[in-house]
Amino acid sequence: MWINTGQQRPPFAIEPKAGQESVWDYPRPPVLVPEPREVVVRFGDVEIARSVRALRVLETASPPTVYLPPEDVPSEFIVAAAGSSFCEWKGRAAYGSVRLADGREAASALWRYPAPTPAFAGIAGWWSFYPSRVECFLGDERVRPQGGGFYGGWVTYEIVGPWKGEAGTGGW
Repeated sequence: MWINTGQQRPPFAIEPKAGQESVWDYPRPPVLVPEPREVVVRFGDVEIARSVRALRVLETASPPTVYLPPEDVPSEFIVAAAGSSFCEWKGRAAYGSVRLADGREAASALWRYPAPTPAFAGIAGWWSFYPSRVECFLGDERVRPQGGGFYGGWVTYEIVGPWKGEAGTGGW
């Protein structure tokens, strides 16, 4: 899905081919849109979440971030994690870790906005996962993590950049 915001891509942006999306065509401020593909999240051999009701956040210069409703993320796998962060668009985020019954843990592998800004009320309490800490799938495709360690973008075959988090993007 291409979001035409009327803005011009910067000269270093990769030109999207048919069926691709440029992160430079995503709007600022960001928007919420439905994710049509089934989302599956796994930690090791355990399915942590599955949803056909996910939403994704589209924001200029970032791969989409996918959020799942809390009803599709069984609380038996989630424990609170220390720390928080602040997004100028969505508000204060709280973190969680995935913990399995056998003691395996993916520390700070997911986050949510318990009380987001009014523009993002649609994802209040919804969870997003770091593809670098657990396996995330959109349809049959395994998601690749956004570079840099901090960002939680979900990189798939149709997304082109460059995007925040990659080498040389610290000044954006």
